[in-house]
Amino acid sequence: MPEGAGDGYRLIESGAGRKLESFGGVVVDRPCAAAVWPQRDPAAYSRAAARFDRDASGRGRWHVREPLPGDWTMALAGTTWGLRANDFGHVGIFPEQKANWRWIRAEAERVVARGAAPEVLNLFGYTGGSTLAAARGGAKVCHVDASKTSTRIARENAERSGLAEAPIRWIVEDAVLFVEREIRRGRRYQGVILDPPSYGRGRRGEVWQLEELVMELLDKCRAVMADAPEFFLLTGHSPGFTPTVLANLVSELFPGPVECGEMVIPSSDARPLPSGAFARWSAGGGADR
Repeated sequence: MPEGAGDGYRLIESGAGRKLESFGGVVVDRPCAAAVWPQRDPAAYSRAAARFDRDASGRGRWHVREPLPGDWTMALAGTTWGLRANDFGHVGIFPEQKANWRWIRAEAERVVARGAAPEVLNLFGYTGGSTLAAARGGAKVCHVDASKTSTRIARENAERSGLAEAPIRWIVEDAVLFVEREIRRGRRYQGVILDPPSYGRGRRGEVWQLEELVMELLDKCRAVMADAPEFFLLTGHSPGFTPTVLANLVSELFPGPVECGEMVIPSSDARPLPSGAFARWSAGGGADR
């Protein structure tokens, strides 16, 4: 499927700490801390098929007005996604990453055009958007996520999208532990992609705090890259991790310009929704694609 053809996602509007979205024609109402402006059509939210309310733990509850489809899929960025609502208010896709997926594919194609498929490592791979973008560009990809469920869904997304036979290794593992082992094994990658969480716990109960561990993680990522790296992408949704902060972090690892910015979702109500930040470096230059 050509990129952009049949895209099934739409941000209808946002405001008053909420966002109203359509995923493959199914309208859902979810929290959004960035949407501090007023809602333009408050009544529209009451017509959503489902509303998610988050509690203090970060989990929450879906209030379903209409039964959600049992086999719920949609197309976005050339990929067919299997969707399902989870206890954290996610449905299986982060549409704000669409521009980054386009960049990843272009970066892989740039390297392939020189005659060699790049080895790409995607850490915290979730349901596979960046993995499948790199694979479409001709890369050999290692997808790493600690969640068996997310990794299974990512593999299903690959199958739905015609990439079942693509050269992808699917690894269910703690991302940091995996990178440490790859460094010891001497395995190296030309491209690294990561979208680390703000907070979490490892398999041995160790606490993950991005503010405290981000530079250590990035140093490990640089150590697992080839002597002549090709590209690096860091994205995040953590408060305080602005585009400039991410760019400053990435510039510690690579010479030359680092491109950075907000991840923004266009909206039908003409109010784009900021949804995190990115910083990316390319050996081929920093121009957007």
